[in-house]
Amino acid sequence: MAAGMMPGITAESLASSSFAGRRALRRALLERRLALPNDEWERLSAIVCTRLRDGFRRFSGMSVAFCWPVNKEPDLRPVIAQWASEQHPGFTALLPVVIDESSALRFRAWSPATPMRADRHGIPTPASGDFLVPQALLLPVNGFDAAGYRIGYGGGYFDRTLPGLAPRPLVVGVGFEVARLDSIRPEAHDQPLDVMVTEAGIFRPSR
Repeated sequence: MAAGMMPGITAESLASSSFAGRRALRRALLERRLALPNDEWERLSAIVCTRLRDGFRRFSGMSVAFCWPVNKEPDLRPVIAQWASEQHPGFTALLPVVIDESSALRFRAWSPATPMRADRHGIPTPASGDFLVPQALLLPVNGFDAAGYRIGYGGGYFDRTLPGLAPRPLVVGVGFEVARLDSIRPEAHDQPLDVMVTEAGIFRPSR
């Protein structure tokens, strides 16, 4: 089996790009991440936060969107809190807001004092506020490859959202090495990452 390929998922099955194949891969990747012990998840999240802090210092003066951690995605709240504590002009932390199942995401400012509500997926999101456009987007992945393509949860939210953001933010994938694949066999609608960050380092796409 090629390095990075998930057990039970062959390159041939991915090449078909079938709905069933993507769904099986997504499920396998999610189960692999959920199997991480809590202390290991916390350790890996801390390393990812450190790489973001050290590798993207300019983000402390930008509007930065991130995702509330669910299903043992990297918890980025510590690095967001650190950037906020530096109080550089221009820094705003943003969280995505689901408008409806077929629309692009919108973004609202967030701080620990922001009133929150659960969205239709049960994820905390700012309850009110103006919609803003991020300059950088920290985007969790269920799977990723060296060409900079990701697999999410299958809702297509970010693939619909990114083409409509002007200017397009810098899109930084965040995840763990357990999510690395040889290739996700990208489809026409898949939006590429600009850079990928895991506990192993910062990676630029090889496209």
